[in-house]
Formats: sequence, structure tokens, C-alpha cells
Amino acid sequence: METKLQIKKITDWGIEIKSKPFIIAGPCSAETEEQLMESAKRIKKLGINILRAGIWKPRTRPNSFEGVGSIGLDWLKSVKKETGMLIATEVANFKHVYEALKAGIDILWIGARTTANPFAIQEIADVLKGLDIPVLVKNPVNPDIDLWIGAIERFQNAGLTNIGAIHRGFTGFEKSIFRNTPQWQIPIELKTRIPEITLICDPSHIAGNRELIQSLSQKAIDLNFDGLMIESHPNPDKAWSDAKQQITPGTLNEILQSLVIREEKPKGISLEAIEDLRYKIDDCDNELIEILEKRMNLVKAIGLYKKENNVTILQPGRWDLVLEKSIKKGLQKSLNKNFISDIFKTIHQESINKQTIIMNE
Repeated sequence: METKLQIKKITDWGIEIKSKPFIIAGPCSAETEEQLMESAKRIKKLGINILRAGIWKPRTRPNSFEGVGSIGLDWLKSVKKETGMLIATEVANFKHVYEALKAGIDILWIGARTTANPFAIQEIADVLKGLDIPVLVKNPVNPDIDLWIGAIERFQNAGLTNIGAIHRGFTGFEKSIFRNTPQWQIPIELKTRIPEITLICDPSHIAGNRELIQSLSQKAIDLNFDGLMIESHPNPDKAWSDAKQQITPGTLNEILQSLVIREEKPKGISLEAIEDLRYKIDDCDNELIEILEKRMNLVKAIGLYKKENNVTILQPGRWDLVLEKSIKKGLQKSLNKNFISDIFKTIHQESINKQTIIMNE
């Protein structure tokens, strides 16, 4: 369901956007004034005009480097004065906002931990009421799209219209090659529900490993993201925070040059072939709905039989066989194992829900 918000596209924010995707780059943390200035100058040579750097760093464990603090604002001001670049930094509470505004920071972003806290978001929104500084909202650490949208709505309710969203992946317990699993379907759902939102991908935090940044960036571009936020450090291996996911400005340039930029609606090209395929997909979707209806009617019949004969709803042995057989058939059809597993787990849960209703009628 589409959520109607009065949000401007980034091209109407009043900041210079040279191309799509637009790029925000810079070190994870501002460490010294020299390191920050070197980062900015090297990144600007790539044609990038927005520098990111964290000065307050919320860390998972104490005794980690938690940023240089407010002194970093003076460094950011110096960078802005000398290079003319726009400056972006993270704010986690209303005190950070007051200091950032006083220092003339151009763009604020909200970290994943803060997005997950509606009280903190509301306090920040209250401080920004009546202003229209660009605010970029990272997804919450957990895959909760309503929590993400709720944070965006709080800023919109405070009168802000220059609001964007940053996809930085989601914390999970399962072992993965990613630091934060992408779960691309969630930012896609966000864009579906808020079509006007500016959507940025943060491949650095999704990856946690510089080797994955190029492929993640290309994936985001293929999904029509508006921009990328990438961490770049003059000497990544010596970085004071998140060293493994940062890249040199030279590597950043190589990645940006390698990206294949695709058109949403190519000019002068007929889309009739695609429309024909979409029509066929719609037919398949209709068939899926009819098959699911048929399956659920059978589930209801089984539920009635179980109720009449005092049989438990859940039959673990039967479910294991269904899932194993379905995955095996799916693999034979070149369908991804996790894709089949997720679909049938959802169907199984709905079957349990329907039989539970029957049992309690």
C-alpha cells in the first residue's frame, strides 16, 4: 500500500547533483584533521561533491573508538571552506543535531540504531522542526519496514521534505558473507510504498568487506537506487574503525568506472517485448492465486478432519517431508533452495493459521 508523504526528490533539494547515481563518499570516522582533508581532496578529484565522515560513532562494545566528538565539526568546516564540498555526518541525539546545525553541516544522516528508537527519532525531529536540512534515514538494524517508514514519517510530520533513505542491510543471526544481510526486498518495498523517496545504498556496511563493494553497488544500480554512500579512506588498513570495509579513493574510482548504468525507460527503444512478457507474468500470477486458493481449501478440509478426530494441527514429520520434496523438485527446475524454502514456510504458516481458526471455532 502506497504511503502518501510530501517528500521532494533529491533533484529538488537545492544541492548540486551531477549525475545518477550520485555518490557520497568519505572515511567511516574523522580521525585527524589531516586525514579528513586528504580524504576530501582525493575524493573531490573523482568529481564527488558530498563528503561523509562520522564524528560521533555509536559502537556495539565499549572501549572501541567512538569518534573524535565535537572537535571534528571544526575539521569538517575547514574541509568545506577549502574544497567547497558538501558535508554529511551522523547524528544520534538532539545534542548532536544542535552542534551540527551550528557548524553548518549540509546533510544529516540517522544511523540504524537510532532509527530503531522512535523516542530518539522524535526528539531529533522536534529539533529540526521548521528547518529543511536534508536528512537521510538508515534502515533499522532489524528488518522492520514499518519502523523505517515510521522514522521517515516523524521527520515529514515535523515539516521536513528533503528526506531520503539509506539501505545498509540488516543484522541477522545466520552466518553470511555479509556483515549485514541486504534483504533487497525490504528497500524495494519501501520504494513501492513511498515512490518519491530518494533511495541510497550503503554497500560498505552491507559488505563489511571491501571485496564485495563493487558487486553490491552494481546490484543497487540495477535496482534503480538513486545513489551510493561508500566509505573511503586514504589508508584503509590503518583506519581507526571499520577498516575491512573501507577502500582507497583510487579503488573507489575503479569501482565507479566499472559500474554499468542502466536506464529506467530508455529513449527510442520499444518496450513491447517487455510488455508482452509482463502480460504473461500476470497470467502466471493469476494461476498462482488460484492454486493457492485450491490448496487452502484442502487445508481447511484437513483442519475439519483433525478437529473431528482430535488430532493435533502440527505434524512435524509430514512438514519435513513436504519441504524436503519441494526443495528437491525446485532444484531440478533451477530454482534457488532458499527461495523455495521461504515460499513453502510461508504457505505452511498460513495453513497452520487457518487450521487454528477451525480448531477454535
